[in-house]
Amino acid sequence: MDRQEISVRTARLSDAETIARITAAYAESGIMLKRAPENIIENIRNFFVAEIGGRVVGCCAISFFTLHLAEIRTLAVCDAYKRNGVGTMLVNKAEGILREEGVRSSFVLTLSPEFFLGLGYKTVSKEMFPQKIWRDCTTCPKLMECDEVAMLKELQIVVSS
Repeated sequence: MDRQEISVRTARLSDAETIARITAAYAESGIMLKRAPENIIENIRNFFVAEIGGRVVGCCAISFFTLHLAEIRTLAVCDAYKRNGVGTMLVNKAEGILREEGVRSSFVLTLSPEFFLGLGYKTVSKEMFPQKIWRDCTTCPKLMECDEVAMLKELQIVVSS
């Protein structure tokens, strides 16, 4: 598959059901927490989707924690399109938006650290993100036995002239 066939855009309300379906497969496998369709709708402007031939095949979202720190989350790609650059393009789009907003660092909690290492993220302690833990992790069934790896990337800020 040619990466030129893949386009990434800001999600629309009409994408919410597809995002819920794509992420549900990950939740069923224990890779991410299930997100209710209502939660996706509430946060739709923070989502990006990857399309191939007009079909949504992947998604990710951003979540702001401070003026200079944001999380890239809910990264999911349909099985048939994995290992074709879709995930990388989604993360690149999210990082581009964060740079434009002046965010200095992005972080992830992931079960796929190798993927993010390849994108320039470094492994760090989860304790660096108490806001994340208090906001999201306290309701996670894995809270006491979390197997996710925290990773951080310093972003190069876009300076407009």
